Amino acid sequence: MVKTISVTGHTSLDYLIWVDKIVDKNQSSPITRCETHFGGGAANVSAVMAKLGGSVRLVSPVGDDFVSSEYEKHLSDLGVDLSGVWRMGNEHLSKAFVITDRLLNQSTYFYWGAAGKLREMEPPKVDFVHMVTADCFFNAKMSKAAEFVSFDPGQDLVTYQKEPLQTILKNTNLLFTNRHEIKMVSDISGYSFEELLKMIDVIVVTYDKEGSVLYSGGNVICVGDDIRIGDCTEKIKTPIPCVLAESVDPTGAGDAYKAGFLVAFTKGYPLDVCCKIGAVTASFVVEKVGCQTNLPDWKTMTERYVLHFPASDLNL
Repeated sequence: MVKTISVTGHTSLDYLIWVDKIVDKNQSSPITRCETHFGGGAANVSAVMAKLGGSVRLVSPVGDDFVSSEYEKHLSDLGVDLSGVWRMGNEHLSKAFVITDRLLNQSTYFYWGAAGKLREMEPPKVDFVHMVTADCFFNAKMSKAAEFVSFDPGQDLVTYQKEPLQTILKNTNLLFTNRHEIKMVSDISGYSFEELLKMIDVIVVTYDKEGSVLYSGGNVICVGDDIRIGDCTEKIKTPIPCVLAESVDPTGAGDAYKAGFLVAFTKGYPLDVCCKIGAVTASFVVEKVGCQTNLPDWKTMTERYVLHFPASDLNL
């Protein structure tokens, strides 16, 4: 099995802003609360993986404030390998401004900062890469430089172009999307969902509180009732469920899910168990504000796992 996963994408500072209501254009709203936390998809996944005991190398451009913000120390203390970090002088870390209303609806604005240089960079050759949302042209090059490719298009999917996305998908072994992104992937790439199933070994689609849908080898492994993706409708009674927790802040739950899945994957667990471990890991992150505030180690994760799923899944 692969020992180290390289994770590429954003390392950013998250400015989390709470309002009563997300307003329409030309309107204003008072802010009821505002906090700054470590974030960025690639750094989030790397932090969670390291905390779970996985071997992870962050490959990401950062600005001068990577050190002054103590982000470097934070990741290093967790055990993230930072040898792949590109340090960009006279640049700043990416910044995410995440606005959340009292119903937990969100609106996000993103400043690329140092990550804006990704398109100019040549990716390293690696055995296993997890590509988090980032510049589509960089990810297209990265997908050809890795032996095994895991891909999470995320919120930057709206900036993707057809040709680089097609290149990425042709080289992808493991695709993560949510219910909205999978349709966008099809629309932008021009590939039907059936074509994606034939092209990609494993596809995981998350459905928030409804759980996960897992496809492997073009077959549905587990899917919820009446879930429709693209042109494909499947009906099986039991989805891979999410693990409900008292949600304080949903930001970063998706990154935690993928991190849990990937650590389990490197340990050789079956794909459905990897999804369950992802769901358990995500349940911790939503309980506190910030993507990297409430990270479980492997022991803590397993203690919650057996409250929701069979202990035999983990050979306990």
